[in-house]
Amino acid sequence: MNSTSFFNDLLSSIAEQGRQLLDLRRERSPSGRGLGDLCEALLSGRGEASGVALARDILTSYAALDATERKSFFLELHARFGADGERMSAAAREVLEAPGDPARLRVLHAASEPRRQELIRRLNLAPGGTTALVKMRKDLLGLLREAPELKDIDVDFEHLFSSWFNRGFLVMQRIDWSTPAAVLERIIRYEAVHEIHGWEDLRRRIALPDRRLYAFFHPALVDDPLIFVEVALLRAIPDAIPPILAEDRDEVPAGEATTAVFYSISNCQEGLRGISFGNFLIKQVVEELRRDLPGLKTFVTLSPVPGFRAWLTRSAEAGEGSVVKSLPAEFRASLAASDTTDAVNAVLDDAEQAEALREPLRALCAHYLVREKSRGTRPLDPVARFHLGNGARLERVHWNADPSANGRRQSFGLMVNYLYDLGEIEKNHEAFAATGLVAASSSVSRLLKAVPEQKKQTPDPVE
Repeated sequence: MNSTSFFNDLLSSIAEQGRQLLDLRRERSPSGRGLGDLCEALLSGRGEASGVALARDILTSYAALDATERKSFFLELHARFGADGERMSAAAREVLEAPGDPARLRVLHAASEPRRQELIRRLNLAPGGTTALVKMRKDLLGLLREAPELKDIDVDFEHLFSSWFNRGFLVMQRIDWSTPAAVLERIIRYEAVHEIHGWEDLRRRIALPDRRLYAFFHPALVDDPLIFVEVALLRAIPDAIPPILAEDRDEVPAGEATTAVFYSISNCQEGLRGISFGNFLIKQVVEELRRDLPGLKTFVTLSPVPGFRAWLTRSAEAGEGSVVKSLPAEFRASLAASDTTDAVNAVLDDAEQAEALREPLRALCAHYLVREKSRGTRPLDPVARFHLGNGARLERVHWNADPSANGRRQSFGLMVNYLYDLGEIEKNHEAFAATGLVAASSSVSRLLKAVPEQKKQTPDPVE
């Protein structure tokens, strides 16, 4: 990290010299329009020092904007910094006259690129520019629902971030009790699946012999992880999360463990949503664990099913023709109740009613993960899309595996195992990518027999 610090210090020095050259002792306007003019100046400039200074000025000014002004800024980027239509049309005509001319194709390619992409590249030259741009995209993502035309800008960010955060630039590190406190604090804050309750809870997850935590870092985001995975070393595939997180659990000597369980995967940077590097992390962690602990034979997750309850609620609202007709009437009524959380919890807290729900809900969960699709052949559930896309197999569906409030809110407490069978990963991945085929175990297939396939699937939720 020292070389990164030196480079940032160097950029800061260049920016300060450039500021003196530009004589930017002016009143800064916090308006989107004013920043748009500065962006135009940045694109038209040629001096490196002045460009770095101006990029820093723009990012500093952007950070001072309120939510309304940031939206105005993005609308300005959309209106003023797209592709040059006339230039692109002229280049296209040139290509039509000589379709095989590589030079003309290069000109067309350059003309079709939105000017925003070059603007983002130049903003990235500022000290801390990458971090600022990741935060900027986070703001942008929050605006897409109310201003869908801004999706064009997000495409530009995603295109550039996919290159900047390429696997070749990422560094995997094991996080342990000797890791700097600043990083550990971020791990506590970023944990998105099973909340870390303070330093002692964190110690149990990273400092004991049967626990591991690995994270990906990028040189431009010093000491700020991109994604991390928590691993439990066990003797068998787990069926519930409380024993893994329990304070008084029995520790397993690492050398006796046969099963590595990925029980929590957290993306740390909202501004990098859609930039895929989690699959690389899991595969690299598997290789690291196999090298350190040759006794490990099974690599499996204990995963939440975050979309299951929402899907089932929508299905219940669809009426008796939906897949939920196999559920007890009292439970279907609880899904539609105005105080649905209390009503559902009352059912789940009743031992007799909960037992009657066990198999129907497990079967519906298997149906949801295997058959319910979003965007063609992709599973509706985001966690399923991730692991199945990596080549994992849907192995088991567990009842009452996460009885926490969050577990019930997401999936009535159900969790699942995705098995990473090292001999089958590539075949599963190829089949999933080509046709959407979900690799599922025989136990999952037996659950599916209880739910007839539907001709019409539940509509996707509004994203």
